[in-house]
Amino acid sequence: MTKRDFTRLILSGKRDFLQDFLAALRSRKIKHCVIGGLAVNAYADPVVSLDLDVVVAADRLRDLRKALPASFKFKAFPSSVNIGCPGSDLRIQVQTDPRYQPFLARARKKSVLGYEMPVARIEDVLQGKIWAALDETRRPSKRQKDLADILRLIETRAALKRKIPAALKFRLSL
Repeated sequence: MTKRDFTRLILSGKRDFLQDFLAALRSRKIKHCVIGGLAVNAYADPVVSLDLDVVVAADRLRDLRKALPASFKFKAFPSSVNIGCPGSDLRIQVQTDPRYQPFLARARKKSVLGYEMPVARIEDVLQGKIWAALDETRRPSKRQKDLADILRLIETRAALKRKIPAALKFRLSL
């Protein structure tokens, strides 16, 4: 079984929602990159997740919506847009926080879930995880996952430890 077969099995979709999403981005030449836990998977041993966190060029979000099938569901939040597809367990969260926009220029193609896609560089993924872990408005369970992802990145590249703020070093027992 390939990574892509495994992904499709986990996402339990009749259609390949992830492939449709990536094809829409590519067809419209919308700059994008993966930034969340699945980006961590591109650098560390993979952990199964049903969430795909991405950033797209801010001025192209409207184009993305037009490029996706009408059956896809959109829900806007203060710093993100969530996209879902009936029949798929995959949840795509497009981050609209402007702090993530510089990640686009530094992203490189990597394999995620058996799909080739642009992924933020490891230092940027770490920065995003730091922001998320320090965000007191997020659910505690989400912040705990962010801390685990930070540890996964540090285990992959020990030099990243110096980028961790003191407030998180204590919580990470570093």
